[in-house]
Amino acid sequence: MIDKNKIVVVQNRGQGRVGYNIPDLGNLQRDFQPNETKEITYEELFKLSQVPGGMYIIENYLIIKDEEVINSLLGEVEPEYNYTDEDVKRIMIEGTLDEFEDCLNFAPTGVIELIKTLAVSLPLNDINKRELILKKTGFSVTNAIKNIEEEEVEDTKPKRKAAIPNRKTVVSDTPVRKAVKPE
Repeated sequence: MIDKNKIVVVQNRGQGRVGYNIPDLGNLQRDFQPNETKEITYEELFKLSQVPGGMYIIENYLIIKDEEVINSLLGEVEPEYNYTDEDVKRIMIEGTLDEFEDCLNFAPTGVIELIKTLAVSLPLNDINKRELILKKTGFSVTNAIKNIEEEEVEDTKPKRKAAIPNRKTVVSDTPVRKAVKPE
């Protein structure tokens, strides 16, 4: 039996904020920012596993950095549960297609979200891995990169800042009434 006061290092693996409330611990409210690490008690993790949605948070968005606690709460986990950002980058860039597919098949939701983010920001140039991401998640890396590139092109187009001298026509985005209002 694990001591309820044992301190456990826990990290938010997700790209977004993760928060929870535990009524049994005096309505304890805990928030983790992206990639934030906190030291919390085993009791808090155990109580979190008992609240609705708590086990989903533990399995998919938090990394518990204690093998004994993982075994107690989750039992045996897939290797992808423990993947860090660096592990994911390595698999995306250097890993085999089979290794990458296993990651997509067995990784928790937080790792899948990280893969999508990194696939666009790196960017992931392996077309076969891009196709696997699309097949497994429905997310098109190619389209996401294309959208970002189009936004960057629109941002670089010059825009007029001063009025053009001697121009008779006024250019405006405001619609002008063409018909006369009936009286």
